[in-house]
Amino acid sequence: MIGVMGAGAFGTALAIALSRTGTPVTLCARSPDHAAEMAKLRLNRAYLPNAPFPDALHITSDQAALDHADALLLAIPLQHLRAALKHVETPDTPLVACCKGIELRTGFGPTGVIRERFPDATAAILTGPSFAADIAIGRPTALTLACADDAAGKALQARLTTPTLRLYRTTDTIGAELGGALKNVMAIACGAVIGAGLGDSARAATLTRGFAEIQRIGAHFGAQPDTLSGLSGLGDLALTCTSDLSRNYQLGLCLGRNDPFDPAITVEGAATARAMLEIAQRKTIDVPITKAVTELLDGTITIADAITDLMTRPLKEE
Repeated sequence: MIGVMGAGAFGTALAIALSRTGTPVTLCARSPDHAAEMAKLRLNRAYLPNAPFPDALHITSDQAALDHADALLLAIPLQHLRAALKHVETPDTPLVACCKGIELRTGFGPTGVIRERFPDATAAILTGPSFAADIAIGRPTALTLACADDAAGKALQARLTTPTLRLYRTTDTIGAELGGALKNVMAIACGAVIGAGLGDSARAATLTRGFAEIQRIGAHFGAQPDTLSGLSGLGDLALTCTSDLSRNYQLGLCLGRNDPFDPAITVEGAATARAMLEIAQRKTIDVPITKAVTELLDGTITIADAITDLMTRPLKEE
């Protein structure tokens, strides 16, 4: 049995994709009422109303039902992952983070948060260019599965791959985490560029220089260049910076237009920008786009200020 903790859009989509093959999957929702509704309707009306549940998908709100899972997928927003792990009692089960970001308090990525709670656990991260709705209805999707233990990664890759969900494996958890987290920051920047009416050429420049910034940060922390150029880096960056379905891109659009944004919507890039800027300033890493996004979020600069700052930086080779 595969366990999935977190019945938001992404957790539900993964549970549907995995159980569609006939593999028993248990999806655990935080709310008993939400679990009861999903069990009755056999779909997640709140997040994926057009994706009915396969017969092999079991719904619960009892986290003890996940204790005997072969693998436990943690589809919990990164800033809430630490709290969710307090309810996990199965450190011998491989724990696969299905979230992106940098923890504000510690600067850790998802596998770092897992290892702090369970130092001896197999910790992995599943990340890459994907929208939950595509996964849920069976559209072909490719993701990166990063696990420092290559043998454990191979076993998870075989266990979690389906006919429509193809997983590529790496041992570079640092690169996979940084690519997945920082692309959200760049998506906010690209959304702000389009929202402000600066055009597609400016977005292309922002995306490209954003990727250079991600590579610079990755090099400092030992990420492998191939990882950052792969699905979990460049692939996810391209999707998130160009699609209206991206929540981070939508936040950027609102910033660029000076429109309100629903505070109830989880936008990983906002917390990531603040966490990364603090780390970068401490370690003297040059992160002009991350800095601009953070200042836009905090309201300390305008779009015009940000453009001026970026366009008047010292000239240099690419």
